[in-house]
Order: sequence, then structure tokens, then C-alpha cells
Amino acid sequence: MKKQLLILITIVSLAFTSTSQIQGYTVGQTVADFTVTDINGTVHTLSDYTSAGKWVVLDFFFVACVPCQQTTPIFNELHEKYGCNQADLICISMNTGQDTDAQVIAFENTYGGTFSHAAAVSGDGGAGAVNTAFNPSAYPTFCLIGADMQLKNGDIWPLSNVGTFETAINNAGYNPTPTACGVASVNTLESSSLDVVLYPNPSKDATSIKVGLESNQEVNVIVYNAIGAVVENQSFQGLTGENSFSVNTSDLENGHYMVNVQLADGKATVKQLTVLR
Repeated sequence: MKKQLLILITIVSLAFTSTSQIQGYTVGQTVADFTVTDINGTVHTLSDYTSAGKWVVLDFFFVACVPCQQTTPIFNELHEKYGCNQADLICISMNTGQDTDAQVIAFENTYGGTFSHAAAVSGDGGAGAVNTAFNPSAYPTFCLIGADMQLKNGDIWPLSNVGTFETAINNAGYNPTPTACGVASVNTLESSSLDVVLYPNPSKDATSIKVGLESNQEVNVIVYNAIGAVVENQSFQGLTGENSFSVNTSDLENGHYMVNVQLADGKATVKQLTVLR
């Protein structure tokens, strides 16, 4: 009887350990914080996301990996379905560290598919150190991190469609809400209801917002960072005709931002702004 129990425990143990390709952490263990910079220059800090109550899905990959090439469109579909990193769920593709920004950009352009692409980090952006810490045993490896910074799933696989991700996330006790890519997404299409020009763009210390008004009215300018947080919120009194308002960007980190320009009469548009020094 004891021998049979020991065999059963061994089988269960092997089954449990085989469900994770992440070797650096075990499920339930708190992972180390990290800060990386993606191929678009946007900075991502894990604790910034988790402290805001968000869960994070990491995709460990390298550009010559054929299964990685095949599954990247599914990961990008997940990214778009849940708000383009602006809502409950954050999706980041994390390279092994062996590929450069240029190589990862080419990879995304070739294999990323038609959905809004998730943030992708190469060796140039610090992905190598994260890959070493998580230590995947194979590629691709998709893992899930909760808002408590604990590893919830070390191997979301086999991956057939977005439903595979959703099942794993729900089984971990989290139910993100499908969300259209919003005004804070760097992939948001610009509205044609209002003609706005940002210059200079890229910006260094300040950017000017040029907008034509049909009447005197208040103009509200909201700047969002990559995780959807408001980093600037200013109001200006606009006059009939052409207007130019200056927005300070000297305190912003390098990366992509979205500028939402709203008029009192309801017209609005969203423009992408790059800060680069």
C-alpha cells in the first residue's frame, strides 16, 4: 500500500513539474522586478503594472524559433483583444537576449500578423537579464504573472488560439475584460473629427499643439504613457482661428505617448507623440 502511494505521489509530482517550462521560478513564487525598454523605446517596469492591479503575460522567444514565428500572431491577438496594454492585461514579448532591436523589428514585421503588436523587447532593451532570471527550458514559453507578482502559470501550452490564454488566465483566478484599444494605446487610429498637429515630434523638452477652432472655447490636453496613466493634463483657452499651445515634455522618459486633445464642443482627436533626447 505504501509503495503504491509513493508511486502515485511520484506520478503527480512529475505531472506538476512538467506543466512549467519556467525553471527560474516555481508557480506561486514571487518573481523579481525588472525594467526593460521595448523596440519602440517605451520603458516597461513590472511593478508599475502589478501595483496598478494588472496581470502580465510574458512571451519568451527568439527570432529564428519557428514555433515562435507561428504563435506570435496569437499573442498579438490577445494583446489587441484585451486593450493593447491599456486595460487589465499586459502582454510583453521578451527575447532571449541574443537578438537586436533591428532583428526583432524585422521579426514582428514578418510574423506579427495583422493585430496590434504587443510590446517586444530585444537584447538591446535588457531582455537577456529577464530571460536568465525566468530561465525557460524551451521556446516559445508563455507565462502568467499576477498582480501580487507571483508566477501563476509557467507554461501556457499547447497554444491553439486566444482561448488557450483565456482558459489559463481564468484558471489562475483572473478574469480580464475584453477591451478595445483605447485612447492611451500607441496603436490607436487617429480621429478625423479634429485637425491637430504636434511639433516638434519627436519632442525633447516641449511640444506645441496646433489646432484650428471655429469658436472661442476651452481646449483640454491629456497625455498618457505606455501603461495608460495620465502624465500631463492641461487646459487652455482657445480663440477662434489658429491656436498653438505648448506642452512640457522635459519630465517625461523616452518613449511613445498618446496626446488626447478635447474641445468643449465635443470634438476630439488622439495623436501619437514620441519623446526622444
